[in-house]
Amino acid sequence: MGAMSVRTQSSEQPAEAAHRAGFACFVGRPNAGKSTLTNALVGQKVAITANQPQTTRHTVRGIVHRPEAQLILVDTPGLHKPRTLLGERLNDVVRTTWAEVDVIGFCLPANEKLGPGDRFIAKELASIKKTPKIAIVTKTDLVESKQLAEQLIAIDQLGKELGFEWAEIVPVSAVADKQVDLLADLLVPLLPEGPALYPEGDLTDEPEQVMIAELIREAALEGVRDELPHSIAVVVEEMLPREDRPADRPLLDIHAFVYIERPSQKGIIIGPKGKRLKEVGIKSRKQIEALLGTPVFLDLHVKVAKDWQRDPRQLRKLGF
Repeated sequence: MGAMSVRTQSSEQPAEAAHRAGFACFVGRPNAGKSTLTNALVGQKVAITANQPQTTRHTVRGIVHRPEAQLILVDTPGLHKPRTLLGERLNDVVRTTWAEVDVIGFCLPANEKLGPGDRFIAKELASIKKTPKIAIVTKTDLVESKQLAEQLIAIDQLGKELGFEWAEIVPVSAVADKQVDLLADLLVPLLPEGPALYPEGDLTDEPEQVMIAELIREAALEGVRDELPHSIAVVVEEMLPREDRPADRPLLDIHAFVYIERPSQKGIIIGPKGKRLKEVGIKSRKQIEALLGTPVFLDLHVKVAKDWQRDPRQLRKLGF
């Protein structure tokens, strides 16, 4: 049995290290804490967190700025056994992303035993030889130290079984802000040397329209997840500054469509007398205004796009 190194304290920084910059992505089963961890590292809400799997469909990048390094987090959709054309597309996106990043962080919740889903991902990871892999044990605030120790050993074994070595195994709690900085300290040395790739102020390079669509989608899913888990897609058709507004009181007009798969779902989204859709509009408008820092007029319409998850033409139109 080889020695297993689990990091709990930060090691000393060597004198004057070269600046590093590169890409990392977090992988793991849906709900493994990937988005929450991204937000904790970046220090701001960037990825969309939801208690429903598979809500992150686009590559949302959070950027961690440090004096000695810049870490760009690429959030891939979860890898899963594809059931639909959309599922297969997502898996292709995932594999391509994994091969292109400098380091992969595999998130495994401390409070759930390793399952078939974790093995499925670990096997895929094992096939990507060159990229260093860090095992990140998330949600450590939910377990006692004995359970955490068992999980760390199980993860170490999983790597050995599949014939690869974890570059690090790090327990963190994004919620309690434990060891999040340490995780960044451990990711940085695995990045290539080089200048910063993004200007200091950027937290995400996601086009604003995609982030706005995600915020609307998130608000629209609230309370109806069981009835419409993934059959909602949002497209921001246009964003235009309102004309004839004084410079100190700008207003941005945003026109967006919420697409559903079947006419029967329309009532669920709109709600009695349009009440739900109105709430969705109010909630997402507040978040969009916070994101853009400007007042927004949000115009939302619900449209039916029949079985869009299975139709290549619709998928293209909806940006997948």
